[in-house]
Amino acid sequence: MLTLCVKRSTLVPFCRYGHYDIVKYLIERCGADVNLPGVVVFDDKEIEDASPLWCAAAAGHLDLVVLLVQYGAKLNSTTKTYSTPLRAACFDGYYEIVKYLVRRGADIEIANRHGHTSLMIACYKGHTKIVKFLLDRKAQVNRKSESGGTALHDCAESGSLEIAKMLIEHGARMCVDSDGVSPLLAAALAGYKNVYEYFISIPNLVSRKERIDALELLGATYVDKNEDMMGAFDLWKRAMDERYRDDCPVLYKPPSTAIAAYNFAKEVTDADSLNELLNDPDQIRMQALVIRERILGLGHPDTIYYIRQRGAVYGDGGIFDRCIKLWNHALDSKQSILRPLDETTLTALLCSIQVFSTMIDRQQSSDRTIPPIQNEGLVVFKKTVLQVKLGKQMLDTVPFYERNITHLNEALMIALRLASLLTHEMPEENTEKHKSLFLAIHKLVRIKAKGTNDSDLMHLIFSRHMIGIGPKSPTYRSLSPQLLKALIKTGADVSAKDKFGDTPLHKAAMFDAPSDLITILLDAGAHIDAVNKTGRTFESSVKDRRQYEAVYPVRYITLSCLAARVIRKTYNDTIFELVPNHLRDFLQMH
Repeated sequence: MLTLCVKRSTLVPFCRYGHYDIVKYLIERCGADVNLPGVVVFDDKEIEDASPLWCAAAAGHLDLVVLLVQYGAKLNSTTKTYSTPLRAACFDGYYEIVKYLVRRGADIEIANRHGHTSLMIACYKGHTKIVKFLLDRKAQVNRKSESGGTALHDCAESGSLEIAKMLIEHGARMCVDSDGVSPLLAAALAGYKNVYEYFISIPNLVSRKERIDALELLGATYVDKNEDMMGAFDLWKRAMDERYRDDCPVLYKPPSTAIAAYNFAKEVTDADSLNELLNDPDQIRMQALVIRERILGLGHPDTIYYIRQRGAVYGDGGIFDRCIKLWNHALDSKQSILRPLDETTLTALLCSIQVFSTMIDRQQSSDRTIPPIQNEGLVVFKKTVLQVKLGKQMLDTVPFYERNITHLNEALMIALRLASLLTHEMPEENTEKHKSLFLAIHKLVRIKAKGTNDSDLMHLIFSRHMIGIGPKSPTYRSLSPQLLKALIKTGADVSAKDKFGDTPLHKAAMFDAPSDLITILLDAGAHIDAVNKTGRTFESSVKDRRQYEAVYPVRYITLSCLAARVIRKTYNDTIFELVPNHLRDFLQMH
């Protein structure tokens, strides 16, 4: 008999694709371990520590599930994210596998890393038979996930009225999650009016205020998801009638603050103002944003999402001032709530670059008047610099071996791209715009933040990441002389070394930078004969000899440089014990 002596799972790929005979042979004839996990791909996602049983259950292979259990597969084994075979079967609705696993003893209450149980995922995916089966098996109907959501939240988000009725019959309660959202509001957010109507039909399940808020939020969803203005109007009219009906005390709306990003729109409070909205679709859209911000707050991801979505629509239509105001409003909200270098904040900043790039393109190609980017672009640049500063401060408190520089590196690249756009057409010298831009760049340089491989700004500027996002204008250079000069003028170090000992000149050679940029570095004091840790100089790093010769290198080789080379070659590292401290760095550079 052949015995398999391997550490990785042999069964996982065959269980994933349902090869029953091969799996049976490997178990019975080769002694394959039925519980040895491996890595498997589902829906383009890598699942780590997936057992053969998890793979078979997730892929819907009942015969393999039965076989593996018969040979001792652990029913409650979990993946790296604590997903069980039962939860995997619930995800895609494999009812027979769910029944088999539970009847063999699978634990229906084991939750994944986010606290989502098998009942929750079955509710979210709308698998009615599985939900009924789990409820009959006494699944905890009011159990909460890490974010405070329940199975009733999940079914409200998916719009399954039948499942909502089952959950209520089994004692589901109308509680709120960590964002303060109830299943009633979740149904309104998703646009499921039928689920909303069912919830409010149950006596004493929700309060009058909750009914009204959900109606108004449902109207906002109709506007932003479906552009259904009349549907939204009817819902808002119904909410207003409910709010101000004669047989109950009036529930006044809190006064709204006029926000510039919303074109100073205020929430309507009477029927006449509501009727006037019908004549102005743009005001209806702003009303939806105002309502959502009042009910959910700026901390809720849906609030930010729809602000950004509306801004994107304006940007696509060339109404850039409205786009930028909305995106800045969303960005301010994120920066006030989220920790520095949060991925969603960086994504928002990256999107701003695309808008500014489009604006520069259209300034040259469109007959319409496109506003210059200097004002709004500088505002976003300053916010990016703040992200870099706060991010570095945060990382400085983390032990070196635990630091993840990836997001700080991304923030530095975003800052450089924005600076590149702002210096594309430099403001006139001695103007306030010119001073403000240089002050912002100076603040960025002064932070002394470093990205991956110990790269500072002068290294990062000569990288492939500076290419690809920017105007298509033939006059635009992602790495412009103006930007390079601005960085140097504000104190960036032209002789800085990264993890590999490379200077900005080494990076320029690898980047195949134009000779005018290399000349700027050399004129600012970069040493043309500086060596990295492998002994390579700018000359030995260039891809094309003409790139080296174009800068007239003889102009930048000094007598002191030649002397340093001879000394290093003659004495190697022993010379450092003989020279004064102030000369050691100079010698080490050559």
